[in-house]
Amino acid sequence: MQPIFDFFFQQYSDYPTLYIVLEIIAVIFGFLSVWYSKQENILVYPTGIISTAIFVYLLWQWELLGDMMINVYYFTMSIYGWYVWTRKVDAVHFIPITKTTKKEHFWSLLIFIATLAFTFGVYEYFDKWNNWTAYVDTFTTGIFFVGMWLMARKKLENWIYWMVGDLISVPLYFYKGLTFTSFQYFLFTIIVFYGYRTWKKSLSSGGHVVS
Repeated sequence: MQPIFDFFFQQYSDYPTLYIVLEIIAVIFGFLSVWYSKQENILVYPTGIISTAIFVYLLWQWELLGDMMINVYYFTMSIYGWYVWTRKVDAVHFIPITKTTKKEHFWSLLIFIATLAFTFGVYEYFDKWNNWTAYVDTFTTGIFFVGMWLMARKKLENWIYWMVGDLISVPLYFYKGLTFTSFQYFLFTIIVFYGYRTWKKSLSSGGHVVS
């Protein structure tokens, strides 16, 4: 058992205890946020805000700029999404789940390209092109920016972007030495699959997910 434990957690041997505890807390709240998103529950946003705020601090300490920017964006979009999800289309009904329109697909592409350009500029400015992970970070940042924007607008296709980004992030974060975060993205991948099915069923029935 010891070799297996060392394989997954040896990288934490030099980490301050505070960082390890904060990462675990952030992972727990991140898991809750994705779970609440699957249930179309407004708690997706307060739990997400706690998780992303902690990750912003940790990723800044670890100088993982691309990942940090993703979480800054998550934090900001969580506030926007919180507002959108609590808006009512009439006296009774809240904003429903819908499919992404052609116009929104176009905006998604623009967001993706703009994110790539911005992330590239940040890495260039701070001279962070010292590892192949920087190029993957740039790509996943664009994917997650689009996914978060679509989720805030309650678009079914947001789950597809999350699926792609999560699958890439599982080995990526493990390589970076963040095993707990890698496990988080592994669990996210599973939840995202069911989240898509749940939202699609809700969309087909014209109703909402029961929390």
